[in-house]
Amino acid sequence: MRKGKRKRATNDDDRHKPPLRLPSWYQAMWLFAMFDLPVGTKVERREAACFRKDLLKEGFSMMQFSVNARYCVSEEVSDAICKHVEGMLPAEGQVRLVSVTERQFAKQRVYIKGKRGGAEDKPVQLMMF
Repeated sequence: MRKGKRKRATNDDDRHKPPLRLPSWYQAMWLFAMFDLPVGTKVERREAACFRKDLLKEGFSMMQFSVNARYCVSEEVSDAICKHVEGMLPAEGQVRLVSVTERQFAKQRVYIKGKRGGAEDKPVQLMMF
């Protein structure tokens, strides 16, 4: 070995890690939570508000009234989030969970005040809980 040059220390774990890959448009999912909850009584309003807040805590963003969406890197993550949401369902009302691929989500047409708008961008960084 030449003087002044050192052999770089390597970590065996780093050599065996697969390179980070971003999910393809067909692997990444958007999970939609669409709901119609009764709000006739004070108790029903409280339950509906709690459900909406729980969705936000779970990483969902409100797209429209009673429609929330969350980006998931895979179908497995989407399924796990569905199980979390199932555990927080209110006693009354209707909730629908729909998963679509990133590719399908990108094809949506959004109109705001009669003019064509763009679809929401996926999060720049994954949220860690």
